[in-house]
Amino acid sequence: MKLTFLGTGTSQGVPVIACDCDVCLSSDNRDKRLRSSVMISINNLNYLIDCGPDFRQQMLREQIQDIRAILFTHEHKDHVAGLDDVRAFNFKHQKDIDIYCDLNVQKALLREFPYIFRDLKYPGVPEVNVHKIDSDEPFYIDGNLFTPIEVLHYKLPVLGFRLNDLTYITDAKTISSKELEKVKGTRVLVVNALRISDHISHFNLDQALSFIDKVGPEIAYLTHVSHMMGKTKDVEKQLPNNVMFAYDGLQIEV
Repeated sequence: MKLTFLGTGTSQGVPVIACDCDVCLSSDNRDKRLRSSVMISINNLNYLIDCGPDFRQQMLREQIQDIRAILFTHEHKDHVAGLDDVRAFNFKHQKDIDIYCDLNVQKALLREFPYIFRDLKYPGVPEVNVHKIDSDEPFYIDGNLFTPIEVLHYKLPVLGFRLNDLTYITDAKTISSKELEKVKGTRVLVVNALRISDHISHFNLDQALSFIDKVGPEIAYLTHVSHMMGKTKDVEKQLPNNVMFAYDGLQIEV
């Protein structure tokens, strides 16, 4: 199983438009972050978690020829805005794309992309099959067991996903002890860390590191990072040996 980080930035990405801070002006490619998304590849099948506004650019950069399914964490635009571009895969492979989401995301997609779900569709619109999922019910795709993990993004429920020894969590601020138990035993953990200072709806760096300590993975990767974190090369010196910043295009075997 291979994990590809398609994007590792927060909702504005890095660099931020019109910002002249040191991070946004950095020449280090690790400081250039598209909106957060990952791709899990198993037996030549690609499963995406989220497809934000940079989806097209990410697919072109990684030269992706097909995707099997998209799993959505929540309905915010930086995680769903790229759905229209799945039609490229519809056209090429003459098939619908399976998407997996909870009821909140399903309602948001209907609101944001009404033309996809009309009975009488305009020619060429994206074709998708919607599978409703719930935080309490693990589900299979192609024999692969995905376990949803509910976290709170301020007060908004967000789903992380565990697949075997890999857990991916984004946009978390709090997690219940019940949901934490689903994560324990994970060998590879990906979790959001927005910035150094506290934030109302995201883990900051210290909170992410505390969460990693509770889970106890072999290795952890920080994602959904903003320009307020500081330069990667500077902040990474403060990290434990088993924690590193993810960056766009990073690939790991799990």
